[in-house]
Amino acid sequence: MRSDLKISHIRQIAITVSDVAAAVAFYRDVLGLKLLSSPGKDLAFLAAGEIRIMLTTPQGAGTPGANSILYFSVADIGATYAALLARGASDQRGPALTAKMPDHELWTAFVHDPDGNLVGLMEERR
Repeated sequence: MRSDLKISHIRQIAITVSDVAAAVAFYRDVLGLKLLSSPGKDLAFLAAGEIRIMLTTPQGAGTPGANSILYFSVADIGATYAALLARGASDQRGPALTAKMPDHELWTAFVHDPDGNLVGLMEERR
């Protein structure tokens, strides 16, 4: 095994959904991500900064609504959370202090996408 091979950052995250069009509407219109492409009715790609989000229906793997949590960094968690709810996101848990770190406080909040996948918001308050 080569010791010089390292994983440096996340480039893409795949999310299994039941309806790609509904998921695109949520991630684009509610969260404000940029739609990169939709090469078919069962596949779409969006940009979250430098990370690509792949939305796909189950194609041999994955179950809608049973995925890992995506955490998005935000500058104002209270305002962002309220805006997402106003745009149609489903509430999971409002902004709360999660941890006090030596140099900042970590605040998190959660909403659901149309399939029940959790979408996390993170604010690092210095």
